[in-house]
Amino acid sequence: MSEAIFTAHILVVDDDPRIRNLLSRYFEDEGYTVSCAIDGRDMRAQMKQKEVDAILLDLSLPGGQDGLDLAREIRSQSDVPIMMLTGRHDVVDRIVGLEVGADDYLAKPFHLREVHARLKSILRRRTPAPMTKDAAAPEDVLAFEGWSLNISRRTLQDPSSQEVDLTTGEFDMLVTLARNAGRVLSRDQLMDMTRGRQLETFDRAVDAQIVRLRRKIEADPKHPQLVKSVRGVGYVFTGRLS
Repeated sequence: MSEAIFTAHILVVDDDPRIRNLLSRYFEDEGYTVSCAIDGRDMRAQMKQKEVDAILLDLSLPGGQDGLDLAREIRSQSDVPIMMLTGRHDVVDRIVGLEVGADDYLAKPFHLREVHARLKSILRRRTPAPMTKDAAAPEDVLAFEGWSLNISRRTLQDPSSQEVDLTTGEFDMLVTLARNAGRVLSRDQLMDMTRGRQLETFDRAVDAQIVRLRRKIEADPKHPQLVKSVRGVGYVFTGRLS
C-alpha cells in the first residue's frame, strides 16, 4: 500500500456521534488523518482549514441540506472523492448519489473493512503511481481529437491545453472507453472494468456517469461525437486515437 494512501486526510460527515467515533477511531488506527463534521456548515469549516483527500458523507443530515445537496455543492467546486454512507435501502437514492458525482456508496450497517477497502480503491485510482529514478519509461498517454489523456498522471487536457477536472469515476470511465475505442461495451462490462470488483449493476448509475463525462468532453452533449450510445447494448468510444 502506498504512503500516499496512509497519510490521506479523511473527512467524516455524519450527525450520528457513534458513526463518527467508530470511523474516526478505525481510520486513525490505520494511519489516516481524520476530521469530523455533523452538518454542511461544519463540513465547510473543516474543508477551509485543511485540504481533504476523501469525504465519507452521510445521506441523511440535519440543517436543511442532506448528503445529496452537499455532494452537489462539493462537486461544483472540487473533484475530491466522495463515498456516500446511507441508511436508506432505496436504489433510487444510491443512483442519485452517483448522478450528482459521488464515487461510491455504502449502505448502513457496514463493515469497517469494506469501507476501508473501497476507500483505498478510490484513493489508489486517484493517486498517480510514483515515478522511479529510472524514469526512462514513457508516460501512458492517449491522444484523441486534440485531447490528451495522461493515464500515468491522471489528467485530461482539452484541445486548447486546458486541464479538465474529472472525478475518479469519470476518469476511470473515460480511460476504459478510450482503451477500448471502437468496441461496444455493455453497462455490466463498464461497471466491472471501472470499479474492479463486482457490484450491483444499475443501468442508471452507468448512464449517469456517461452523462457527466459527456458534459465535460463533448462540444454538444446532446449529440455526442466521442462517446456514443448503442441502443439496447451500451456505449462505444468513437474518438479517433492518434
